[in-house]
Amino acid sequence: MRDASVGFHCPDCVAEGRRTTRQARTAYGGIRPGSIGLVSKILIAINAGVWALILGTGGNGSAWVDRLSLRPNGLCARGRYGFDYSHAVCTSKGGSWLPGVADGAWWQPVTSMFTHVEPLHIGFNMLALWILGPQLEMVLGRVRFTALYLLSGLVGSATVYWIGPEYSPTLGASGAIFGLMAALLVVANKAKADVSQLLVWIGINAALTFFASGISWQAHVGGFVSGLVLAGVLAYAPRPHRTAWQVAGFAGVAILVALVFVLRTTALS
Repeated sequence: MRDASVGFHCPDCVAEGRRTTRQARTAYGGIRPGSIGLVSKILIAINAGVWALILGTGGNGSAWVDRLSLRPNGLCARGRYGFDYSHAVCTSKGGSWLPGVADGAWWQPVTSMFTHVEPLHIGFNMLALWILGPQLEMVLGRVRFTALYLLSGLVGSATVYWIGPEYSPTLGASGAIFGLMAALLVVANKAKADVSQLLVWIGINAALTFFASGISWQAHVGGFVSGLVLAGVLAYAPRPHRTAWQVAGFAGVAILVALVFVLRTTALS
């Protein structure tokens, strides 16, 4: 028996009540999470775990950096010099092959989103995720928030793959983080909230994107634009059949991302 506000209930009655009771929903159709920021904490833990792996295996010199970062095309390297050889020729000449997406490293668009080397890089990204994530997770629900984060990061990766340098590696969660910034801007604007402080934060990050060295503007722009689009789909989907509209919108973006990877891979191959 289970304690109830009045008397006791049998376990079967409690289970049946949970099945038939309508769960609380967010304003955008997601199930309202019971605990704040669970998905955000899991994402932070994954990023921290990958960072610890890289630090423990050599930092910048770790082989995991080359395996997990997004490199559009593979490169043969020997010491500090790169050679445009095939994988087979590179190996036969005693070179070190740095894998790329076009030659089979299909996992890199995803793994690069969780890969960092420099402490400031992961520190700023995870601080932003800690601030932005729980707010959006509570407003959107866990499933929609997770889809927004991952798909924004993938659009950032696709943008890098399409117009980024062919042999240079790119890493970091910034594409997904910029997607969250854009999404919060859309949600706050729809709620008619004051977005002045958020706009200042976005402006500072935009300035750093285009004027600081060593930053992938492609990932930032791709992530931000995708965040605007995806959050717009979530926030402005017609209420009748809202979930179907949202799924269709996200699926459409995912198909475009897949098409970019196919076309770019064909060109690089």
